[in-house]
Amino acid sequence: MTQVLYGPRLGRKGILRFGCSAVIFDETRTKVLLTRRADNGLWCVPGGAMESGESAAEGCEREVFEETGLRVRVKRVVGIYSNPDGNKVHIVVLGFEAEIIGGKLGLSNETTDVGFFSLTEMENMPMHGMHKQRVEDALLDQAQAFIR
Repeated sequence: MTQVLYGPRLGRKGILRFGCSAVIFDETRTKVLLTRRADNGLWCVPGGAMESGESAAEGCEREVFEETGLRVRVKRVVGIYSNPDGNKVHIVVLGFEAEIIGGKLGLSNETTDVGFFSLTEMENMPMHGMHKQRVEDALLDQAQAFIR
């Protein structure tokens, strides 16, 4: 049975969009790859909108390459993240852990900086949305996915 939800919190006129993001650890598993967004200057894990016709893993791998120049392979689902408070767009993000398999780290037209940072370093960085939470979730190395 399908349940229909109503209320001020739901963006009933909003568009539902799907995205993906990747937590990519360094070789010591103590630092995570972050990019600084060109549009707002906030730090985030690489990712973006999925495109029609691609799998979730393909979308994640493509987005990482477009933003960083790195080729990655999705290893596992970390969590499913959503922001149901938006009025115009409701985004559901599939958060993955990925590993680097090639490419060369660099910038794109979407990024102004890139690097590997520890959770402690992230405390003093302007972070985008729930991206720090995604890193914390990945560090827990939990077998089952978080749903947030």
